[in-house]
Amino acid sequence: MASTIVEIPREVLETFAKSDQYHNSFLIRPDEKLERALEHSAESGLPDISVSPSLGKFLKLLALSIGAKRVLEVGTLGGYSTIWMGQGLPEDGELIALEISEANAKVARENLARAGIHNARVVVRDAKETLASLPTENPFDLVFIDADKESYPTYFLEAKRLVRKRGIIIVDNFVQCGRVADESFSRPGTSRQFEYPTDSTVGAVRTLLRMLKEDMEVEATTVAVADVKGYDGFLYAVKL
Repeated sequence: MASTIVEIPREVLETFAKSDQYHNSFLIRPDEKLERALEHSAESGLPDISVSPSLGKFLKLLALSIGAKRVLEVGTLGGYSTIWMGQGLPEDGELIALEISEANAKVARENLARAGIHNARVVVRDAKETLASLPTENPFDLVFIDADKESYPTYFLEAKRLVRKRGIIIVDNFVQCGRVADESFSRPGTSRQFEYPTDSTVGAVRTLLRMLKEDMEVEATTVAVADVKGYDGFLYAVKL
């Protein structure tokens, strides 16, 4: 695997952001409920790591396009992405959001209530335990994974068990500014500074990629994204 440059110049990142904002000005309508959710999350001390507006809109469109009625989210934070997906569900739909932090869950519930998303339930517990306890009798149509990266392989296996045939699994932060494809990132002695303090997040994505290479139960692709959040991407997988 060839080494990839991961230190993107500031002017390139600014171009990504400007392009994303330009397209969003036409395609994403102002939504006070979503804006307030971000503001309330920031006021509550939550980190600014929610999905970008364009990815949130994509998740909503995805739910609408497949007629999703049951959605599972692993990693809720302040509920910003939860609101987007909730907007894509019918009134009788159901969204189960998993969050390990009670403080984050409190903010998420407040944001969901203000946004009028009443068919979402936030479950506070270690996601691995919650996922393992969920039955397969009533499968999910869509699973969105955006939690601790080290557990991605486990989360994906559980998501595959819980999603319906032809259901979709989205795993966020799958490119990580090119670090996943950069062999030098995990070499001892590297002096580069990255957003994530260890290479365990990169290693987890690489592990999942190796798993997917041999997995005949899904078809998957990585979709790279350059937006207001920088250069990253997500895994798009369909259960066969």
